[in-house]
Amino acid sequence: MATDLEDIVEHMRWFAWPDYLVFVSMLMLCILIGVYFGFVQRKPNTESEYLMGGRTMMVFPIALSLIASFISGITLLGLPTEVYSFGIQYVYVALGVTLMGFVMGFIYLPVFHKLNITSTYEYLETRFDRRLRMFGSIMFTIMNIGYLPIVIYVPALAFNQVTGVNIHVITPIVCIVCVFYTCVGGLKAVVWTDVVQTFSMFGALVLVAVKGTIDLGGSDVVFRSAWNTGRLERPNFDINPTTRHTFWSQLIGGFVYWLQTNAVSQNMIQRYLSLPSVAAGRRALWIFVFGVCLLMSLCSYCGLLIYATYQNCDPLTTKLARAKDQLLPLFVMDILRDLPGLPGLFVAGVFSAALSSLSTCLNSMSAVILEDFVKPFVHKPLSQRTINWIMRSVVVGVGALCAALVFVVEKMGTVLQLTMSLEAITNGPLLGTFTIGILIPWVESRSALTGGIFGVIFMSWLSLKAQYWVATGTIVFPHKPMSVDGCTYEFDRSLANATSTSVYTTDDIFPLFRVSYMWYTFLGAAVTILVSLLCSVLIFERQDPKTVSPDLMAGFVRRYIHGPDVPSVQGNARVVVLTPNAYGKNGKTSHESAL
Repeated sequence: MATDLEDIVEHMRWFAWPDYLVFVSMLMLCILIGVYFGFVQRKPNTESEYLMGGRTMMVFPIALSLIASFISGITLLGLPTEVYSFGIQYVYVALGVTLMGFVMGFIYLPVFHKLNITSTYEYLETRFDRRLRMFGSIMFTIMNIGYLPIVIYVPALAFNQVTGVNIHVITPIVCIVCVFYTCVGGLKAVVWTDVVQTFSMFGALVLVAVKGTIDLGGSDVVFRSAWNTGRLERPNFDINPTTRHTFWSQLIGGFVYWLQTNAVSQNMIQRYLSLPSVAAGRRALWIFVFGVCLLMSLCSYCGLLIYATYQNCDPLTTKLARAKDQLLPLFVMDILRDLPGLPGLFVAGVFSAALSSLSTCLNSMSAVILEDFVKPFVHKPLSQRTINWIMRSVVVGVGALCAALVFVVEKMGTVLQLTMSLEAITNGPLLGTFTIGILIPWVESRSALTGGIFGVIFMSWLSLKAQYWVATGTIVFPHKPMSVDGCTYEFDRSLANATSTSVYTTDDIFPLFRVSYMWYTFLGAAVTILVSLLCSVLIFERQDPKTVSPDLMAGFVRRYIHGPDVPSVQGNARVVVLTPNAYGKNGKTSHESAL
């Protein structure tokens, strides 16, 4: 038996030809789906068909696409590592996800669905003015360009762990496959590849959970070891916002984070708007909530399973796993290497998560660039050929840029906390801006724009500075007990003493930088709304709420401002149909029509 660390690392990089065959088959299936929707089942090559699937998509495929789009490799690899290191406190975010389902389904989704828009940020121009639309579109673009390289990088780590293939070899290949089927097949190809990839993700996690549990002798062994070390724990009701995970940060902070990413982000809303009705959107939303909670539960169980397996020899301390997010791939190769093809199925599942997120973002980016950065600045209607060329060029260009940015991302460390922290720079202010439009009709465009800009500046200062202190090791988060007493191979024993189990922060660090990253999106939205309200009272004029079209407000706000007789978004034969040109400044309506 190998006793040297390097020998064990090489021994676990046993990826046989059946594994490569399974992995390549997954990529080929994605290509074939793109070919089918791009060339075989050829629909009229229109913008609506390419970006929205003709707004006639079915609920279940869209729901699975939403799950696959949101659950990237960041979650599949990051969440087991989170539970392994810190316990299950993060998992209570499922309460926030459930709360998000209620709020989105009854406040945000009906407003967007009624407007019949393509880009979510068209709402901001209709409610406020073009400056707010550009603000939202720019924030979305910056966020996506920062997010997508992380999405690509994470599964490349898994592939590197099990094969030794350099991440800069595999990432361009995967990007090319994704760009191809997104380009030729449009939204329908993206959705149906997401369906396949969702089953691949669930299958991979179930496979690992079942095989690992059998090898240990049952789930009771897993839960007993987790309970004895505090990884399986009750909610922490501490009200201190600097505590990394508490019941309140997961419920409130998690709710706000998931509300932004699901309720106002183009990546997700574009799928809801491809459904024919609000009722269909709500059904897809609740399937999404259930599926996400189930997937997070599986990931969390895998984290507990990994700890039960390595509780006497922590591979992070010994550097058997070179990076924290390689922990799950290491475990997979350990338990599945004697079953040819199954490691390949797991890696295919991780890449499926990445491909679904990448294709969703590329498709959404093409919609935003076309609708928000091109159409508003041309003086005559674009031909269908020009529109098609622009949409596909965006997919190719953004895909190439993200593959190049992987060189930057690999220097940035653990991905789960990092991603949520950096996303909050744009996510919080965007959620605040949309919330002002839907719930606070007396705030006009200048106040909303000032609040949004101030929110971005504040969150950039907070998030980047906090990440700097984390990266330099000044702020260290306590993890659960680790042990290397049972290791049967040689490693650098000094590494065990280098792992800190206590929080140390210097006195000169501003307390705000120690606030949990789970509160970041909440803080960004709160600052944006607060500054906008102050501006509307102290600097700019207060808008008359009755000048805002009823269809731009949430139902209960509309009834409060305009009275109970105003037609609601649901259940009425006569409703207001809006287009991006239906309003002038501040959402004043210019025409109505009947359905």
